[in-house]
Amino acid sequence: MSSAEPIIRSRQTTKEVNGISTQVVCTEFSNYIFIVITQYGKIGTLISITPDSRSNDISTPTFSTKVLLGKEEALTHVCAKNLATFVSQEASNRPVLLGLALKDSSIDAIKQIKEIVKSCQVW
Repeated sequence: MSSAEPIIRSRQTTKEVNGISTQVVCTEFSNYIFIVITQYGKIGTLISITPDSRSNDISTPTFSTKVLLGKEEALTHVCAKNLATFVSQEASNRPVLLGLALKDSSIDAIKQIKEIVKSCQVW
């Protein structure tokens, strides 16, 4: 038997962000990248981040966010775009499904979490 590449690739890590234990799990599917970022040990709010095909300027793609499950708040959309647009761009503009459950959503925390997501890259 040959050791074939796994069908679904996944990486996870736990790091401290401003003193709060933060878990990140990144999983690659053929049509989506699934990322869970939690400081509660739960998936939390589920958000879809998709490249907007209506964008006229290819050099600066736009992204749409949609809360699928959970609380609809403006800050949720801002955090989701900040944390996931680079993933979609690096993954050939595949959409991202993001599970987000944060105690600390400050700008500093989001920057730190973005680096953790980069360290779990599977795309």
